[in-house]
Amino acid sequence: MSYLKASYDPWLVVLSVFIASFASYVALNLARRVGEPDRRAAKAWWVGGSVVMGTGIWSMHFVGMLAFSLPIAIGYTALLTFTSWIAAVVVSGIALGIAGRGALTGGRLVQGAVAMGAGICAMHYSGMAAIDMEPGIAWDPGWVLVSVAIAVGASATALVIFFKLARLDGFRGAMVQGLSAVVMGLAISGMHYTAMAAARVPLDAVCSSAGALSGSRLETLVVMVALAMLACTWIVLSLDARTQRKTLVLAKSLRLSNEQLARANEELRRRTFVDPLTDLPNRKLFEDRLAHAVAIHKRLDDRPGERAHGTLAVLFIDLDGFKPVNDSFGHGAGDLVLTEVARRLGQSARAGDTVARVGGDEFLLLMEDVGTVADCTALAARLCEALRAPIKLGGQAIEISASIGIAAAPGHGERDRLIAHADAAMYAAKRAGGNGYTLFESRMDADAHAQLSLQAELRHAAERGELMLYYQPKIAGRGGQIHSVEALLRWRHPRRGLIGPAEFIPLAERFGFIAQVGQWVVEETCRQMHEWSAQGVHIRVAINLSAQQLRDADLAGKIGRAIRCYDIAPDRLLCEITESAAMEDVESTQRVFDGLARIGIFLSIDDFGTGFSSLGYLRRLPAKQLKIDRSFVQDLETSPDARAIVDAVVQLAHALGLKVVAEGVETEAQRAILVALGSDELQGYLFARPMPAMDLLDWMLDRTPVGDIDFAPSVIDA
Repeated sequence: MSYLKASYDPWLVVLSVFIASFASYVALNLARRVGEPDRRAAKAWWVGGSVVMGTGIWSMHFVGMLAFSLPIAIGYTALLTFTSWIAAVVVSGIALGIAGRGALTGGRLVQGAVAMGAGICAMHYSGMAAIDMEPGIAWDPGWVLVSVAIAVGASATALVIFFKLARLDGFRGAMVQGLSAVVMGLAISGMHYTAMAAARVPLDAVCSSAGALSGSRLETLVVMVALAMLACTWIVLSLDARTQRKTLVLAKSLRLSNEQLARANEELRRRTFVDPLTDLPNRKLFEDRLAHAVAIHKRLDDRPGERAHGTLAVLFIDLDGFKPVNDSFGHGAGDLVLTEVARRLGQSARAGDTVARVGGDEFLLLMEDVGTVADCTALAARLCEALRAPIKLGGQAIEISASIGIAAAPGHGERDRLIAHADAAMYAAKRAGGNGYTLFESRMDADAHAQLSLQAELRHAAERGELMLYYQPKIAGRGGQIHSVEALLRWRHPRRGLIGPAEFIPLAERFGFIAQVGQWVVEETCRQMHEWSAQGVHIRVAINLSAQQLRDADLAGKIGRAIRCYDIAPDRLLCEITESAAMEDVESTQRVFDGLARIGIFLSIDDFGTGFSSLGYLRRLPAKQLKIDRSFVQDLETSPDARAIVDAVVQLAHALGLKVVAEGVETEAQRAILVALGSDELQGYLFARPMPAMDLLDWMLDRTPVGDIDFAPSVIDA
């Protein structure tokens, strides 16, 4: 019998092999997902993967059939074509279902390969049956058997590859997966074209389905849909794989062994109760031990028949002069000093005492079962002595001291208030000059309550409009004219009236918001000078800077922004700083002074003679003025030593090119002596008391002299 000679479109053959390989690559990725522990996710991957994988294999088959051509027109019936697609999806479902199981046994491999081979054959031969020929296609039994064997063999190979690749990952896994996909693609294509070779079409055959599915547009549609579906699935799989890898890395980093977890918990507990720098108990642990000791004492108080348990005491220890160590030598050196202080406190304390670090340079010590308060003072004296010894730091001896407050119960109030009472006593020791200890007294508690209440109100005084500046004139020693004034801070309290800076400035320094108050003074002074300028008054104003402001690296920038904001000439603002604050950290002070000098701000050293200035340091500071402390001025009339000191200071200042201002001038005799000694400017109640800005403006504009004092012509526009 004669048969029609078939031919193949080589490009469509190549395309079919590519689709088979691409579908195999996607199928290998899908096989990994259907074995996930999350059964719901695994089932979703299985259903979706079966459709995608089946469509890919079927599209390869369909493109391969489209590559097949005869001398007669051919087409494909829709129902059988759809049936062949269903067979491809079922085959894929079987393959992915087996791949998602725990292990590939011999029996499972045989069963799976046979089932998949049968499905592939069903897909192919039902697809061939979609070509409705009259007379029908004749099949070569030998080639059919070969195609069935290839289908079963390809299925077995695919299952083995599925399971082998499940154990591979990384670059090696990707390379092996690519090669395996090519092998599987060639096997699937080989089975298809072997089965096509088994078909014999009679010479007189006519295709009844020629008017059904056919044409180049159908080829293009099938190829595009198949490739798009496979590509989208591949992208989703890649993104999912990346997410899983990241999740795996994160889970691995968080996975701790029981021993590691125990160590981590222990370290967490330690950090919760121990100061990390000194290894001393922190405030939390100290308060816990104090509460335990207080509870024991209270129980014993309720049992009069039992032996008295002695005194319970708390010592509050605050270092004197620690901030200059940090500022001059750096925080690393400060940490070494604190560690040494902790060691000395531990050595000096009794065996059962608790020493804790509760702040930067603050420590607490709990004494239980103390005989008398004298034992507490004896320990405080030992602590002071131990801390006075120099600390060697990089070849240099650092000297510090401590102020210690003592509160004991019974006798010094409720046991629950021991820390607060010891704190109040410590500040009393500070005010007494430091380097010593003070026992708590009941009046200190009232003072502490009052101070806490006052500082809480002071924090919001500026925003409530309660802070204000008073201005005290300075007069020229020779000529008696006023060129400048000093801005002095006042607090108009709503209940207590006008409060002077000596009462509230130490509070702001102690509770850490003096810098905010100081910046308010800068802003308000510049605003007031701008307002005066608008009314024709151009007077220089001096303000005081605190030691904390000097430690602000951006101080010059803040002042510069304020004078630019209010359009003030820089040389009309003069910044005063006390000698003790300037000498606390000379390097830091010099940096700040240099920064202020660069923007044209005048600088003055206040209270000169009360500190420990080195002439070398004084020469290095870019100051323009020295201000002699009022304590020397008050004794000028009665003390030759005071006159000698003032004379020496004036000569020294003039030799260094500095102007001299004497403050606290209250009598004509003091004025005469100061003028005779060469003081450049004088300030005090003899000339004018501090006054509000409005009163000063009225005085300047009215130009009414006070005695023989008048404002310089340069102050007021003509």
